[in-house]
Amino acid sequence: MHTEAVVLLDDDRCQELDAFLVERIYEFNSNATGYFDGKHLGASVQNEAGEVIAGLSGHTWGGCAEISHLWVNEHHRGRGLGKALLHAAEAEAVRCGCTQVVLTTHSFQAPGFYEQLGYQRKYAIEGRPEGHSNIVFVKSLASRGSFRPAGSVACGRDAKTQ
Repeated sequence: MHTEAVVLLDDDRCQELDAFLVERIYEFNSNATGYFDGKHLGASVQNEAGEVIAGLSGHTWGGCAEISHLWVNEHHRGRGLGKALLHAAEAEAVRCGCTQVVLTTHSFQAPGFYEQLGYQRKYAIEGRPEGHSNIVFVKSLASRGSFRPAGSVACGRDAKTQ
């Protein structure tokens, strides 16, 4: 039996591979579930010079929004930018037919912030990273009966999601 060699990749090739794998996993997941409605979800706040001082990225798919990244420049924290970004993402998720938002944060990041905004802690993965935990949060957006079938809502731009 012939086995192909495993090749470890540099950073640039890892990014290319990640994009390729996201496409393949989206195809598989969509075929398995019947949901072909994946969309990118993103928002940013810029300063007068056009530099991003806060941003959020994620996706919607199958009635669920997932926030992958939320960041606010340390000099602009405490001004409500993170809250504004989350509210904008939640509103877009509802527009896309989503009934919940899922996100993760580390114990040293902002768990209290999410709890104040109505996110419920579901579980924590201890030791991720070592000495800390990775916490999963979920927030309900609307009644479960309000999810619209795949393809019935045009929102965001097309995405291939995991």
